[in-house]
Amino acid sequence: MNAREEARANREAREAQGRPYIGRRSAMYYFGQSINYTILVLLGLATLFPFWYCLVISLNEGRDALAGGIYVFPRVFTFDNYVKAFQHPLIMSAFRISVSRTLIQVLFGCFFTSLLAYAMTRSSLPGRSFFIFYFYFTTLFSGGLIPNYIMYRQMGILNTFWVLILPGLYSFFNMLLLRTFFYTIPESLQESARIDGASEIGIYFRIMLPLSVPVMATIALFIGVGAWNDWFAGQYFVSRNRDVWPAATLLRDLLSQAVFETNPQAAGAGNNVMSEEMMQSQAATTTPESLRMAFLIILTTPIMFVYPFLQKYFVSGIMIGSIKE
Repeated sequence: MNAREEARANREAREAQGRPYIGRRSAMYYFGQSINYTILVLLGLATLFPFWYCLVISLNEGRDALAGGIYVFPRVFTFDNYVKAFQHPLIMSAFRISVSRTLIQVLFGCFFTSLLAYAMTRSSLPGRSFFIFYFYFTTLFSGGLIPNYIMYRQMGILNTFWVLILPGLYSFFNMLLLRTFFYTIPESLQESARIDGASEIGIYFRIMLPLSVPVMATIALFIGVGAWNDWFAGQYFVSRNRDVWPAATLLRDLLSQAVFETNPQAAGAGNNVMSEEMMQSQAATTTPESLRMAFLIILTTPIMFVYPFLQKYFVSGIMIGSIKE
């Protein structure tokens, strides 16, 4: 058997097994692949390094870090920065607020958005075209900060937990994403369910939701990351109630101000709340810079651990409707 016949036999064997046949690859192919992988590795390292640097500084003794020259590994390893960071009076409440806010927005945001998206796919819905135009038209204009502030005040949710929840329960983009996916589900499935006596609610819960797991996971990722990283609402709408500050607002406050200043009365003027005893106890080994790095790692790590579990659904969900058969 010559080389051509052997290649044909290999191709037929792979096609019989349902695997694509890949012919002999040239040296240019491997050269191009090596270039691609090299570029991707360099981009990955460039993206990862800032976070790694923050982690290294947070694990190094603060006074020693002031000398500089620390980039890859801690020079004087210590957990003092994290010990002092967890002694901050707002960090645990900020964690609870952010976790509660993220879970509530993900659960109810996905549920309400999917209900609206399913309703927008029903051609029998009275005024469907008007509602779609109305939802789209409201995305073209924004009242801005002051009208939103006045509206929240009239609703009575300023400086409460609900001002962090209610505005994030609906997204026009997420509704369009779900609506597009629902259109890809064969109408025959829904018709067969109606013949069996299923109502619209039954079709929604028994057919539409189970089949929309990838796109729902994508929307949950959008809502969850947005809720966890949102500092704006906490900064401007709950400014009088620090106990309702989410983690992102606390982190912004820690990074934007002179953290743990020697003046303990600065907390009343809008700076961070720290007791005089705590500031004196941390003076030996920690610095404001090392404590900021510790806070940064503590408050950003949870969402970074959640993201990889939803990554496998992200690509399939975000590509919904982009390919026509």
